[in-house]
Parts: sequence; C-alpha cells; structure tokens
Amino acid sequence: MRFVMILLLAALPAPLLAGEPLSASEFDRYTQGRTLFYGFGGAMYGVERYLPGRRVIWSFLDGKCQEGSWYDKAGQICFVYENRNDPQCWTFELGARGLTARFGDDPTATELYEAEDIGEDMLCHGPDVGV
Repeated sequence: MRFVMILLLAALPAPLLAGEPLSASEFDRYTQGRTLFYGFGGAMYGVERYLPGRRVIWSFLDGKCQEGSWYDKAGQICFVYENRNDPQCWTFELGARGLTARFGDDPTATELYEAEDIGEDMLCHGPDVGV
C-alpha cells in the first residue's frame, strides 16, 4: 500500500515552492477563472478577474473596471489595460496563503498579497451616462 501511495504522489504535479517566481503557465493555471482580491499594507487594494485567453478585468474597488490582458516577459507577468498603454510587470510567488506580487521584481517595490475571501463580489459599474 505504501508503494502505491508513493506512485500516486509522484504522478501529481510538483508543488510550487514559496519564494520561487511562477512561470506564465503556473500563473495561468492558478488564476484562470478566479477573481482574486489583493491587499497592501493591511488594507484592501484591488480585485482582478482572470479570464480565458490571458484576459483580465481590474478594479481598485471603486466600481471602475479596466479590461486588459497579460503576457510573459523575461519571467515576469506583465499587464496592459485599456486606458493605460505602459505595461505593469510583476513577479508572482505562490505560498501557503496564496499569491504574492512584487512590482518589477524589485524587493523594495510595492508588494501585494492575495487577500482571504472577503465575501464580496467584484463590482463594475457601467459607463457614465449623462443627459
């Protein structure tokens, strides 16, 4: 029985080790189809919905949502949004508490962390409507 358990465990994908940046395929596998809330410095920072085809929707939790996409560039995950042409590149690591994102792979830069489920949905208001 012990031999069978070892074989079954060996057939599973290797776990991601905390402290190692995720590859694009690992990031896609973890995020696709999910909506993740991110925190910064003990406060809620934003939320992102990960869609098929490396598409995303981001909000700073203000109801204004930006559609975008992501791509791999030299081991970083770079995001481009509809109202911003300059890519925002991050290094993602997966630990016991979820994702950690470091802006530009700089240890002194902004670091976001996946927040626990806060029991809220991502809120996107429609476009401004005037008379």
